[in-house]
Amino acid sequence: MGSWSGRGPSTAPNDWRESFSSARDDKTSRSSALTRGNCASGRLRLASNQRRMGTATTTAPKRQPPKMVYGEVLSFAYETFRSNKVRFALTALGMVIGTASLILVVTIGMTGKQYVLNQIQSIGTNQIEAEYQSGAQRVANVTPDPLTIDDLKAAQEQVPGIVAASPVVSLGERIPVGGGKERDISVLGVFPDYKIVRNLVVSTGRFFDSKDEQEHTKVGVITQKMAEELYGSQQEAIGKIIKLTGLPFTVVGTFRERVDTFGQTEVVDYTMLIPYTVSRYFTDTPNVKQIYFSTADPSMVQPATEQIRRVIQSRHRAESVYNVMNLTQLVVLAEKTANALTLVLLLVAAVVLLVSGIGIMNIMLATVSSRIREIGIRKALGATNREIRFQFLAEAMTISLVGGLIGVVIGLAIPYSVRFLTEYRIPISGLSAIVAILVSSFVGVIFGTVPAARAAKLDPVESLRYE
Repeated sequence: MGSWSGRGPSTAPNDWRESFSSARDDKTSRSSALTRGNCASGRLRLASNQRRMGTATTTAPKRQPPKMVYGEVLSFAYETFRSNKVRFALTALGMVIGTASLILVVTIGMTGKQYVLNQIQSIGTNQIEAEYQSGAQRVANVTPDPLTIDDLKAAQEQVPGIVAASPVVSLGERIPVGGGKERDISVLGVFPDYKIVRNLVVSTGRFFDSKDEQEHTKVGVITQKMAEELYGSQQEAIGKIIKLTGLPFTVVGTFRERVDTFGQTEVVDYTMLIPYTVSRYFTDTPNVKQIYFSTADPSMVQPATEQIRRVIQSRHRAESVYNVMNLTQLVVLAEKTANALTLVLLLVAAVVLLVSGIGIMNIMLATVSSRIREIGIRKALGATNREIRFQFLAEAMTISLVGGLIGVVIGLAIPYSVRFLTEYRIPISGLSAIVAILVSSFVGVIFGTVPAARAAKLDPVESLRYE
């Protein structure tokens, strides 16, 4: 016993402590290993989840914004107009008037231009006139160098394209008009072609011909006014005798200018035309006051004018001045005047369209104010600013187009009615109708932009609270 007890107290407890410490160290090692394993497993699961999320994010399709359905927008605009017919009609009325005015203005301008050109053509667009410009009386005694009948013949021979020509020999006479009174008349000695080059209208009887010219027949034609005032009517004047310096001339016809020149030409109210060969009885020289030419085509007038001027100048003194002119400049002036008038009227029509556009803008602004709550509801349901903007812009354009189309119909119906119901052939421009429709669309876009932008900028929350 003494020997066990001597060893026991010193060794047994130590063995127990060592065993307990070893067991604790093993448990701690196993816990640390388990913890490290759980952390590694967690990290693996996290990495795997991140990879799956990254893959899902990469492969998921992007969300597309909703597409605008234009048919639905236009249908909604139509329903809006149906519920406010009076407002729609009054707003479109201004556009109707403006568009119709635009077409009618173009029609009026074209009609005026055509009328003026027809009047000039009635005088003679193929006509060329040559006249000697004597100028003011000089101190020195210089012999005049007037035109002669030989100048006419030379021009006919050397200038191509001349189909008719006539000299004008101006004479004066006093004839009795009844009641012991006398009246001054203008007597012109001309060729039979004078009727062609001056585009005269023979009202009654006939014009003297080449046979009368060759045989020196003492005949003449007088103006309508002269026949009516001297003999009561044009028919009564036929066959009457008018004495010129004692020589009896028989009236064989009456005439008038196709366009009244109000005495601005050699033909005045009291004018009598006689054959040139007979007029030579009253003159000592072959001098003539004027020479008229007529070309085969209006396009030949300008070159023929220059050639006639050169021919005449070559036959006279270098210092002599001759005026050879045509109506080309007058036609150009008439076209410029008509175009300027049309432009002024178009500006008036543009003002009407401008006023119509302002009316559309004001009505659409009032519409935006009355539909603020509706705009808020639509935005709350997902409508974008672009859709709201297009909605109100479509309404403005619809008003403009409908008004423009009605105005085009009215603007074309009036001139067509005049053409069908009367004998006047009013020119109609199809291009003006196309321009009118384009302008009406442009007005709708311009003046509908402001209301549409204001509607799109409204805050949805504030709009829903609006009463």
